[in-house]
Amino acid sequence: MISRLRRQSGEGGFTLVELLVASAMGVVVMSAVASLVISTVRQQPKISKETQNVSSARWMLERLTHELRNGIAVKEGTASKISFEGYVRHSVCGGATLLPTSSPAIKCRITYECSTSACTRKETVPASTTGLAKTVFTGLASNQIFTYVPSVANATYVKATLRLPDPTSAGSPLVISSGASLRNATLGY
Repeated sequence: MISRLRRQSGEGGFTLVELLVASAMGVVVMSAVASLVISTVRQQPKISKETQNVSSARWMLERLTHELRNGIAVKEGTASKISFEGYVRHSVCGGATLLPTSSPAIKCRITYECSTSACTRKETVPASTTGLAKTVFTGLASNQIFTYVPSVANATYVKATLRLPDPTSAGSPLVISSGASLRNATLGY
């Protein structure tokens, strides 16, 4: 019985040194977590802008490839500009009023022209090249966008490549590309 009491009389717990070491380790871990959270909060606006740029670039490429698929013929083309005839669902070329679904699409001349910062789109009657150009995308790192297969003069396939500024500043741009065949050119419409 006495030996049992002696064994139970020792007080359990942590020494002061153990508590100080545990507290110091806790402070180090909490500092690392706080630093990570602060870094993430500071980067969030930049990440959101980059995400928005990529989303806008994908939307522009989707629109361009959709119009190219309805295209008839490339009229003019360089690495930074494409002008082609295609079908649109507007009541007049360059207009904003959509046609009723029962009406056929109309033939217009569609021109995309890109500089090192932005791309514009212009829709005119087929015989004209003058019209109001509307900016459809900004934030490019290069104006070398279009590639024609087999050549500009008789292109049946057009590839568009958008180069966005490098989000990490490591030197290489973010590249998003797509392409489309001019269906109506290959069908002979």
